[in-house]
Amino acid sequence: MGAPAKPLTVLGIETSCDDTAAAVVRGIPPGPGEILSNIVVGQASAHRPFGGVVPEIAARAHVELLDQIVDRALEEAGVTLDSLDAIAATAGPGLIGGVMVGLVSAKAFALAAAKPLIAVNHLEAHALSARLCQGTEFPFLLLLISGGHCQLMAAEGVGRYRLYGATIDDAVGEAFDKTAKLLGLPYPGGPQIEALARQGNPKRFALPRPLVGREGADFSFAGLKTAVRQIVKGGPLDEQARSDLAASFQASVVAIMCDRTAAAMEMFRTTFGKKNETLHLVAAGGVAANSAIRSALQQLAHYQGFELSIPPAELCTDNGAMVGWAGVERLFAGLNDPLDAPPRARWPLQDIAVQ
Repeated sequence: MGAPAKPLTVLGIETSCDDTAAAVVRGIPPGPGEILSNIVVGQASAHRPFGGVVPEIAARAHVELLDQIVDRALEEAGVTLDSLDAIAATAGPGLIGGVMVGLVSAKAFALAAAKPLIAVNHLEAHALSARLCQGTEFPFLLLLISGGHCQLMAAEGVGRYRLYGATIDDAVGEAFDKTAKLLGLPYPGGPQIEALARQGNPKRFALPRPLVGREGADFSFAGLKTAVRQIVKGGPLDEQARSDLAASFQASVVAIMCDRTAAAMEMFRTTFGKKNETLHLVAAGGVAANSAIRSALQQLAHYQGFELSIPPAELCTDNGAMVGWAGVERLFAGLNDPLDAPPRARWPLQDIAVQ
């Protein structure tokens, strides 16, 4: 027998949107791993007056914040750059200015400390977060739901993803944010809608549920968002009506999510289902922090015979720990990247196949 694998310690840097984050994680795949530090500084207050993320403001804030956040992450973890096994950073997809800030910084750290660079796909970092938290084994069905992404995939291994369905228009997080704006709620909209929906009647407004019952596992949210806009335009809404509309919107999202996921479960079961073997569903991304969606997915998974894994809410939203763990996984698989690895605004998860 060979020597047991040595736990890897990796610094993860995340700057793909409006959170500046750095973390140090340690572990051996499939996990769970150990989070030695996890620093996240949000920029919501800077973007709130504009009702959404302004890329130039986000990139400037990353430049101003990142060095001190990395210093804090290393100090809290009790490690130095020299003692790390690698430096990982989000290389895309995301707002290109922000991605460039994090990736260039990671390259500088890697060069200065003579450490491997891991250029991480942001979506893979979300996908692997369930392994960081719970050691979920491959293969698993992945529901990735965030402000910019909404897709269902089979995760077969590091760098190996099979697409079952994706949104044909808006991402679900984008639909939450736009609906919140229509209702006069501040950015970020997802948590605001969730809070308002708790006071509302989800059956008051008969909102559409696009693609529910249709073949395949694609999503659509544009029609739902348009229906909300028409109701808001139809006349002033009192506080109860606003709560009811938020609740009705969220209920439609939950119904769409469960219907499309159930369709993907059948596809996944056909390919990967074996007798007496547990099937796994992982939900990841910022929208997976929504308690109504988490509860509905738990019921669906139980009914369909899947075991559900969702990271804690703070690890669903963007963070450095998931990037660091993706670095651990890729380094363990013998993968690293050259110092000229490019930043990417678009980088579909199914396009990162390990050769």
